[in-house]
Amino acid sequence: MEVSVWDTYVHRKNGTIMHFDIVVPSDMKDEQVIFGYGKEFLKIKSFQTKGLTTEECRFCHIEQATHEMIAQINKKGYFIIEMEHCD
Repeated sequence: MEVSVWDTYVHRKNGTIMHFDIVVPSDMKDEQVIFGYGKEFLKIKSFQTKGLTTEECRFCHIEQATHEMIAQINKKGYFIIEMEHCD
């Protein structure tokens, strides 16, 4: 399965910048749905952020999905790769 990776940077209220990737099927083109996945992910975090907009989330590249990605995409519609300051 090919997936699109959306590179996402969100400012946390403590001043650090959180970096994560939103991974969706490559045929998913609706930016509002993709941003909604990012917002859903942020809701489960124990800290506050300053929000998610097109300035923080942009298409990066297409790659082959791993088995873990495919399982989560089939279950939730997306997969998150936590990169920096996500804890």
